[in-house]
Amino acid sequence: MLQVNFLRDNKERISEGLVKRNFKELHLVDDAIAADDERKKYQFGLDQNLAEMNKISKEIGMLMKEGKREEAEAAKAKTAEYKENSQQLQQKLKETESRLQEILYLIPNIPHSKVVAGTAAEDNEVVYQSHDVEGLGEGAIPHWELAKKYNLIDFELGVKIAGAGFPVYLGKGARLQRALVQYFLDKNTDAGYLEVNPPHVVNEASGYGTGQLPDKEGQMYFVNEDNLYLIPTAEVPVTNIYRDVILDEKDLPVKNTAFSQCYRREAGSYGAHVRGLNRLHQFEKVEIVRIEHPEKSYEALEEMVQHVKGILEDLELPFRILRLCGGDMGFTSAMTYDFEVWSAAQEKWLEVSSVSNFETFQANRLKCRYKGSEGKAQLVHTLNGSAMALPRIMAALLENNQTENGIKIPAKVAEYARFDMIS
Repeated sequence: MLQVNFLRDNKERISEGLVKRNFKELHLVDDAIAADDERKKYQFGLDQNLAEMNKISKEIGMLMKEGKREEAEAAKAKTAEYKENSQQLQQKLKETESRLQEILYLIPNIPHSKVVAGTAAEDNEVVYQSHDVEGLGEGAIPHWELAKKYNLIDFELGVKIAGAGFPVYLGKGARLQRALVQYFLDKNTDAGYLEVNPPHVVNEASGYGTGQLPDKEGQMYFVNEDNLYLIPTAEVPVTNIYRDVILDEKDLPVKNTAFSQCYRREAGSYGAHVRGLNRLHQFEKVEIVRIEHPEKSYEALEEMVQHVKGILEDLELPFRILRLCGGDMGFTSAMTYDFEVWSAAQEKWLEVSSVSNFETFQANRLKCRYKGSEGKAQLVHTLNGSAMALPRIMAALLENNQTENGIKIPAKVAEYARFDMIS
């Protein structure tokens, strides 16, 4: 969430950023400033009222001591008027603060200056590609057919148990999934990330803290009786560890990694492009989260990009890195890099990771700050990334490594899976 003073002081820059995002509700900036002006008016009136009440209360004491009972009673009556007026002002102030908060929740983050304008994925910048890609040629089959052929994943059984988008992993498919999770966690902890095992449900405050609410409310599974949400990513509970926390500057950066199931309704997602593992309602993902000093967050972002790049190199998959355009970035992000692997059988790119810097956008919602040597609390920068998301990695591994004799498992993963061939 952007701070209202930042909106007030940077209107031109914010308007340019929102246009770069292809955001249409530009009036929300003026609406927020107007609501803040109204808030200040009520706050000023309330402060004046309370000051008068305090002044009169002191006068009443003096009048009583002097025996001027009649004048004291008149002053008491005046105090009652001020008290009633204060209650009205407090109510108006509360309503205005609530309206201001609701407006601020609807304004997305401002893109970094390096982010280009654009409206869709076609406008994203390719900043790196591992090598030229090509199809596997005649006879290559997509992962959903490979999964059936080698009894790795049963999509129909998942439909029977829960519905579409909830696959059942079997045998070597389940073992390969588990091996990838452990490999990703080990890579992250070796890079200095502390592993945490967070809850898979969060409360409303946590959803607002990281920006899933109200922006993605329709994409989240909601447990009505308990007012809890199933997490769409471990980013939500892990980042919320630091909600309402003031860190010491010397403790920065904070680096966490977590494995979790992820739950996404993906309302309206149908068609061939979501077949098999391409898009699921439940999937496994390993996440990395960083709490950073504002002056070092973009250096940290590049470090995270190189970390994920190293994982994909270990997996021996053709991949590319894109810097997302304004219109394709998430609501909370100031800059995002997407990683895509090449699906040789489907002959298309599949997104497997996003690495983002949110600057102070989440931290302002979370009230996550740090104190430096000067003793003043300031907002941190938050970052997160997928390292990695499992379904499309699994799809690419199966498709790209299919041979006449079976599916060859990359050496790094084979160490964890304890097999190097699926046949």
